[in-house]
Amino acid sequence: MHRWILIFLFITPGAVFSQDVPLVNAHAHNDYEHSHPLFDAIANGFNSVEADIHLSEGKILVSHDRPDRSAKTLESLYLKPLDSIRKVNNGSIYPHSAIPFFLIIDIKTDGAETFKALRDILSNYTESLNRGDKSGAVQVFISGNRPFDLIISDPYHLTAIDGRPSDLGKGFSSALMPVISDNYTNIAAWSGKGTPSAKDIEAVKRLAGRAHAENKKLRLWNIPDNPQAWQFLLDCGVDLINTDKLEELNTFLTSGKPR
Repeated sequence: MHRWILIFLFITPGAVFSQDVPLVNAHAHNDYEHSHPLFDAIANGFNSVEADIHLSEGKILVSHDRPDRSAKTLESLYLKPLDSIRKVNNGSIYPHSAIPFFLIIDIKTDGAETFKALRDILSNYTESLNRGDKSGAVQVFISGNRPFDLIISDPYHLTAIDGRPSDLGKGFSSALMPVISDNYTNIAAWSGKGTPSAKDIEAVKRLAGRAHAENKKLRLWNIPDNPQAWQFLLDCGVDLINTDKLEELNTFLTSGKPR
């Protein structure tokens, strides 16, 4: 679908959405690498997307590696469109859901310097942001180079923190740290083929239980990206399925296959 059609569908009053409510388990890994960043994810019902950012010549640019001249800004790819969608849908991203939409921002450059520039940009979108009170349409949280002190001391609470297993048990609230994330290979060895071992099942379940005990969600990246692995992760309590396969995960989650 062409970008202008997607924009029409999502920011035109009365538009027909392909997904009226979000798939709360669906997370778009490196979302900006898809043909239509953000819009492809929302068209497939994803409620969580990830954007890698770099501070370059005073601009916040979205790119996995060092950005070139073709890189787009975080504001143009994500913040402005989400704000427009929020206005059309009376305060939410999906027309029949008040669940906050997750925007994970992975800082690739210096954490403190980049966060300060990011904070200035986010301050223009405070009406869209969920700042711990569950009323905003978009929950932004910081991954990668996480400047803990700056995030925690921000008086406007514009962002939260993408946690790690080592952050559990340290008293961080779920408002400050809504998600715990880790590399799948740090937890389990199963390749996504055959049957996972009892050891791997127990390891993932144990981590999910620790996160849930603090009212936090669990996300694992670098997963085996196939339906068998998705089912395994859901069965073990993983909340956000980290995928590059938007349409395939949509079909999986909406076809009645997940048990």
